[in-house]
Amino acid sequence: MSFVAQKKLTLFDYVNYSLLALISIVCLFPFIYVFSVSFTDPKVYIPLKFYLFPDKWSLSAYQYILSTNSFIHALKSTVFITVVGTILNLIVSFSFAYVLTKKTLPGRKILLGAVVFTLVFNAGILPSYLLIKQLGLLNSYWSLIWPTLTSAWSLLVIKSFLESHPPELEESARIDGCTEIGVFLRIIIPLSMPAIAAFMLFFAVSHWNTYFNALIYISDSKKWTLQVLIKSLVIDSDSTGVGQAGAGGDDRIVPQETIRMAAIMLAMAPILLVYPFLQKHFAKGVMLGSVKG
Repeated sequence: MSFVAQKKLTLFDYVNYSLLALISIVCLFPFIYVFSVSFTDPKVYIPLKFYLFPDKWSLSAYQYILSTNSFIHALKSTVFITVVGTILNLIVSFSFAYVLTKKTLPGRKILLGAVVFTLVFNAGILPSYLLIKQLGLLNSYWSLIWPTLTSAWSLLVIKSFLESHPPELEESARIDGCTEIGVFLRIIIPLSMPAIAAFMLFFAVSHWNTYFNALIYISDSKKWTLQVLIKSLVIDSDSTGVGQAGAGGDDRIVPQETIRMAAIMLAMAPILLVYPFLQKHFAKGVMLGSVKG
């Protein structure tokens, strides 16, 4: 019988763990405050008071903001951009990366060099804006999707992952009569599910948090994303229209702070709910392509 010797904790370990625990608790305070204020009854809410727990629980702020047209429009816009953008990201990234793994592809080095070139050089904000304008994509959801169909980092990581697959699998499929598309769909995609799950979460979080591009490309308030709406709520709330009466002619007065916190919680909730279930795929999906065996 063998026993695994346990490492004895030193003073440094205790101090290190204590500091990490303290920092973690401090980082949680803003989330606790946002959560508590969003569920605080407007009648007992006191500005500039720290709420560890609501003095009186209430859903008034959530009912109020969910009854406003501006939040519903922003939610629909964000969901559309996230769903469509993520699907297109996966299709373009994995198909392009698969092509780059083919050493017999004419012009492969040029394509690969162009991808690596974008890691170092960027056109900048002004040329990107002029390009979107010339393409007629301003005030369109596609202005937030087309420019981000893929990235050099994603392509290189996925390419490395695909190259780790045994080439004998593809050769066997071709002997059985599979075309290149058939090999990609029937062999490569099923073997790449861990990487697909990881990058699906990467892309979805990126699209859900779209802010800067939406700020410069979208001027129609009905097409704002959630992040732009929350920015308007927190910084220039007078111009959002969220403070107007809710549906059904409700004249209740809800403190602006509780509305802001409720909007922030609603924007964070989908990612917070999905992330724990897919988080394990982050390291697994990326690390599988880091070492060839």
